[in-house]
Amino acid sequence: MERCNETLVSTQWADDHKSDSNVQLVEVDVNNRAYESGHIEGAIAWNWSTQLNDQIRRDILDQDQMKELLEQSGITPDTLIVLYGDNNNWFAAFAYWQLKMFGHEKVKLINGGRVKWEKEGRSYTEENFSVEGVNYPLPKEVHPSIRALRPDVVGALKSATAFIDVRSPQEFTGEIIAPRV
Repeated sequence: MERCNETLVSTQWADDHKSDSNVQLVEVDVNNRAYESGHIEGAIAWNWSTQLNDQIRRDILDQDQMKELLEQSGITPDTLIVLYGDNNNWFAAFAYWQLKMFGHEKVKLINGGRVKWEKEGRSYTEENFSVEGVNYPLPKEVHPSIRALRPDVVGALKSATAFIDVRSPQEFTGEIIAPRV
């Protein structure tokens, strides 16, 4: 059996384990058009624009909103969440970061995401999968330190820390809020 590392699982591993009772595949896209056109069997969809961002504050989810999303998704602390998505896992990686920040430890990304799955000719389904809601206890430990806020950036600038901004020029200038897919 192929082993998975700390963060990534292969497409083969995801295919082999997509029906495991303790695994929930989640396709994370900027919108749900890709998911609706076909997705990995057993996967549910999270919409980056509406489900992983607070619609009023224009910020990431707070702890209660993440709890609600996980509960609606049938995910418990024991569930291994396996994320993948459009735009080379851009939005899946965003979900990974938020899940880790809010204390959900069992989370992986499919190495290569949707693009690799498709290039390998793996099957998709258009069947929507329903999940039963659950109670997700608020994690005892959250990790806000993995998010850099303005004071962190200002402090790092004073120490000559290198920064990498992954946004496109249009995102940087505020013309768009997410990459076009």
